[in-house]
Amino acid sequence: MHVYELYELIDYLPLWGLYVATVAIVLLSYEIGFRLERYRRRRSKQEQENEPPVGAMVGATLGLLGFMLAFTFGTAASHFDTRKNLVLDEANAIGTAYLRAELLPEPHRTEIRNLLCEYVNVRLEGVQQGKLEQAIHRSEELHRLLWSKAVAVVEKHPGLFVAGLFIGSLNEVIDFHAKRIEASLRRRIPGIIWAALYFITILAMAAMGYLAGLAGTRRSPVILVVVLTFSAVMWLIADLDRPREGLLKVSQQAMSDLRNTMIAPVP
Repeated sequence: MHVYELYELIDYLPLWGLYVATVAIVLLSYEIGFRLERYRRRRSKQEQENEPPVGAMVGATLGLLGFMLAFTFGTAASHFDTRKNLVLDEANAIGTAYLRAELLPEPHRTEIRNLLCEYVNVRLEGVQQGKLEQAIHRSEELHRLLWSKAVAVVEKHPGLFVAGLFIGSLNEVIDFHAKRIEASLRRRIPGIIWAALYFITILAMAAMGYLAGLAGTRRSPVILVVVLTFSAVMWLIADLDRPREGLLKVSQQAMSDLRNTMIAPVP
């Protein structure tokens, strides 16, 4: 098990399973609250509770739930934007290294440019074909190969100024690789926040059910609208937070455009 999976408890469910589970949890919580009020009314010999104070407390609980939803959604959206921006930044860094490699002497020029072309292909295939672990492993191998080529250029041409510029660009390429791994695999909504969000959800929906029972109303079909829309928001947050599945995926167009501008590798 990878380290980042230890605290991402919510990842054990697929997105469709998360939606179904959320619907079930919300409905069950509402029903428990409704039945609890009815049971209390039958067994209690005291006067019935006043509805306005209970309604105020339910409103405060729902307000806290709304705050937690907004906070969690904002966090997931921020992580999604970070991953999107890193794709563009990495494509720019690779493109700069590719252009500066053209100034290097042969045979290093062709070797390095071919390796950079392969590097872009590896990055795209890892995302598009779902082979992320293999892509990470191959990318790190290419880092070592590119660095060894850069060292060879410096050793053979110690006074070559452009070699220093290329090494700076290569450092940026390696750095953005680490940043993308951090953003995609480790910078996630922690499991404790998910646990707190669902805990507050259970209490808030149970309080709604209790208030409905106190008001003497029947189980309104409108509660299904509340349940489905609330579960959809939870699903959307989870989708934003999962880079490797779901409908909301970071576009790789910047990397694809870069590959189209590169000269095909020499066999």
